Formats: sequence, structure tokens, C-alpha cells
Amino acid sequence: MGCCCSSDYDEDWIENIDICEHCNYPIEPDSKGQRLIRNGSEVRDPLVSYEPSSPPRSPMQDKLVVALYNYEPKHDGDLGLRKGEKLRVLEESGEWWKAQSLTTGQEGLIPHNFVALVNSLEPEPWFFRNIGRKDAERQLLASGNTHGSFLIRESETTKGSYSLSVRDLDESQGETVKHYKIRNLDSGGFYISPRAPFGSLRELVEHYTRSSDGLCCRLGKPCRTQKPQKPWWQDEWEVPRESLKLVEKLGAGQFGEVWMGFYNGHTKVAVKSLKAGSMSPGAFLAEANLMKKLQHPRLVRLYAVVTKEPIYIITEFMEKG
Repeated sequence: MGCCCSSDYDEDWIENIDICEHCNYPIEPDSKGQRLIRNGSEVRDPLVSYEPSSPPRSPMQDKLVVALYNYEPKHDGDLGLRKGEKLRVLEESGEWWKAQSLTTGQEGLIPHNFVALVNSLEPEPWFFRNIGRKDAERQLLASGNTHGSFLIRESETTKGSYSLSVRDLDESQGETVKHYKIRNLDSGGFYISPRAPFGSLRELVEHYTRSSDGLCCRLGKPCRTQKPQKPWWQDEWEVPRESLKLVEKLGAGQFGEVWMGFYNGHTKVAVKSLKAGSMSPGAFLAEANLMKKLQHPRLVRLYAVVTKEPIYIITEFMEKG
């Protein structure tokens, strides 16, 4: 195939084309007998597929991550992590990603918030991506941090820029936090003072760790951080009452009580206990199944339920909620 073998041959053809050996019909060199150009218009053979073939995937396209924390597997199908271990992400689905360890070759599900992209800033202990000025002050002034403790965070006002927050001891104010804007160079570097530019944030941190050089003090240890809570295991929907421990009563209302508690002794949750008779189990489960599908960063996430009365609703615990 490759031409229409038409009898009404026309002299008006584009130059530098091949000719069909059967009927002298012009064929574009790059079409390999599939695309025809006649009178400036493309002629397609209906028996030939013109869909472009997908290029072979390059290993360079693999998403490689590094473990930020240790993780011991607790379910069938999840994969243990060792801090610093590198993995290849095979599939991103919700909060549990399928990955393969580059150390052991084993595959399994990993909590997405326990890893970070290789060669990114996130593995750095001093980099705090999604926190604001007030939260930075709260964390730096928390116990375990000392004079010189610091962190670098994304700027709240300028996209693509960063801020340095440092714990300081002020004679008049006592323990306080000083903030410095890290400015961007057109060349891709960074600086706090124009006289001291750096090619990367890592170089900036190394410099001010050796010398205060105009800052309130020399940088000390990175701000302490807690290991994040692992995401809720996807198959845990109806859970036994015995797996929950109610610790602190947070409030009460017409339909029941709200408690802070722990699931399986380690996952901090909010537990809403419904008064007997306040809602039929069938209506409750229908509503709960609908809520389960609603996943958004600004919505409190529904984790699981206890379906026997007194009915429990287990949700994400919001520290300031």
C-alpha cells in the first residue's frame, strides 16, 4: 500500500518525494508508504493505522525516592523502609504508593509521606516545605531546640523563594525567632546578603553554619521534627472496637461525644461516638461510604467505622481542630 493508484494523476506534486512502483503515485519519503500528499492535501489509506507509536520508556523517566524515616511493615503487602534507602516508585495511588527497593529488589506499598524525591531539598533535615512563619516559630521554640536551631521554608508571599528562620536568644525578648528572606539570583543561585551569593541552598547553609556573617547567630542544628503519622491503611474500613483506645474527651453534643484516641496503640485519631438510636445503622453506613470517597487536603478525612452500637466514626485528628 502507500498510494491510491488513481487514474486521474495530476502533475501538481510537492518536490523530493518517492514514486509508487505500481502507478507512479507520489509518496512522501518519511511516510514509508503510509501518507500521501496530493495538491497540498494529505491522502490517507483507510487500511493503515496512523496512530503514533509510544516511544520506549527510558530508565531516566523512573521516579526515584529516598526514605526519610524507618518504617516497619504492619500489613500484608506493605514494604519496610530504612532511612536513606532508595526506591523506585511503580505506581502512585492515594497515600500508599507501590514501590521497589533498589537495595533488596522487593516490591510493596509504602506510605507516601515517608519518602521524598532523590536529589530534591526534601531529604535535607533543615528543609520544611509546607509551614508558615507562625508554625516555624512554634516548632523552633519547642523543647529539644536550642539557640541557633534553624529551618528553611518556602516563602509564603513569593512563589519559588525561601525564608530562613533561626532561634535566637535576645537580651530583651528572651528566646525568639528571627526570619531572613532568601533572595533568588537570575543565575539560579541564592543570597541573604548581596555580598555573599551561593549556588545552592546547601552552600548557603554550610556557609552560615561556619560563620554568622551578619545573621543573629551562627546556624546550629536543624529544627527537630517528628516522624509523620503514616496514612490510614486502605483496607481498614470496618474496625473492631477493641482496636481503639479513647484517651481524652474533646466535646459532646446532641448526637454523641468526640474523643481523642489511638488506633492499634500508635495512630492518633478523632473518635465520634453516636448515641444509641440517634441514627439507624443503615443510614449511617450509607452516609459514611459517601464521606469515604471525599478526599481533599482541606477536608477532615474519614478513616473507618465501628458499625455496632454505639457506632464509632474514626477520622483524622486535627491538632488545632
